[in-house]
Amino acid sequence: MIKQDQEYYMREALFEADQAAAIGEVPIGCVIVWQNKIIGRGHNLREHSQDATLHAEILAIQEANAYLKSWRLEGAQLFVTLEPCPMCSGAIINSRIAEVYYGAPDPKAGTAGTLLNLLEDSRFNHQAQVTAGILQTDCAFRLKSFFRKIRQQQRKK
Repeated sequence: MIKQDQEYYMREALFEADQAAAIGEVPIGCVIVWQNKIIGRGHNLREHSQDATLHAEILAIQEANAYLKSWRLEGAQLFVTLEPCPMCSGAIINSRIAEVYYGAPDPKAGTAGTLLNLLEDSRFNHQAQVTAGILQTDCAFRLKSFFRKIRQQQRKK
């Protein structure tokens, strides 16, 4: 996939991150692309739902599964603004996504190269090719701004 396409799809994931931020969720967004078409979108809804599993990647995978009427997302690409956590990496492996592109690394929970690399581990029955750093500055800025705002609000209390 050429860099221009990668950036286009990551901008779509950033749009999803902005949707999350608008409702007070951590600004993480995700899109799934299959045959050059976005078939799944998601943004974090963990706080609103009080469901620890409602990460952007999980919601996008669910939407893509419904679109294809299959749990297998072979040949699909996933674009997410923050490096996937262990739960999301497991869902990516289980859904057979071919390629993962992420923006910002996650030093506390990243399992696509930072803490571990579950996605390219040959011990699993499926691997996904990982490309890191797509629009990294834009992705990281949203997260840093969100948490800075939260800290400022907490200081005022």
